[in-house]
Amino acid sequence: MHYAPGKDACPLPYDPFKSCTVPRPIGWLSTISPEGVVNLAPFSQWQNLTFDPPMVMFAANQLSDGRRKDTVLNAEQTGWFVWNMATYALREAVNISAHEYPPEVDEFDEAGVTKADCIDAPGPRVAESPCHFECKYLSTHRLEGNSNAGWVDVVYGRVERIHVKEEFVGENGKLNIPAIEPIARLGYYDYTVVRETFEMKIHNASAAALDGLEGKSS
Repeated sequence: MHYAPGKDACPLPYDPFKSCTVPRPIGWLSTISPEGVVNLAPFSQWQNLTFDPPMVMFAANQLSDGRRKDTVLNAEQTGWFVWNMATYALREAVNISAHEYPPEVDEFDEAGVTKADCIDAPGPRVAESPCHFECKYLSTHRLEGNSNAGWVDVVYGRVERIHVKEEFVGENGKLNIPAIEPIARLGYYDYTVVRETFEMKIHNASAAALDGLEGKSS
């Protein structure tokens, strides 16, 4: 089975595109507008880019009426956005915050999560989340779509501060991912949760390369 997106009709009843690049981390992002209105929304196009310095990106499609997402506008106007790790315990709050609320609505209140102060960023972070990145906005790259909703803002940021709850750090000094239970997007209505991990090392790699891959602090 094969087809050319945009040229051929999809031969399946549901488009497989979003379910091939999986699992996708959730960019559960909190921002604040210049007027002081707080926003919280999840994005399934989220990823780290590099580590020295640590930089991240998220992609936000426009709304069907052509409006750009509040998260993007807030990041551009204030210079900051905050990533909150989405977990299985917080899945319902994440889902509620995905609703397209008017700009004046505070999604923290709608989702029933608590605001915690950031140190550098002007907006809050989700207190119940186990890990956070305070991100300094760098730039936006707009890509043209075939429809209003197809247009996408790719937003880049530099991580200025990292928060981790100590109860999720193991005796080896690493995050206990199975205990955190992060969730990820699979496409359709489907998500997954990380409860099991395994380790692989590159054969014959140098000690320096292995330290880099493991993320060993200098």
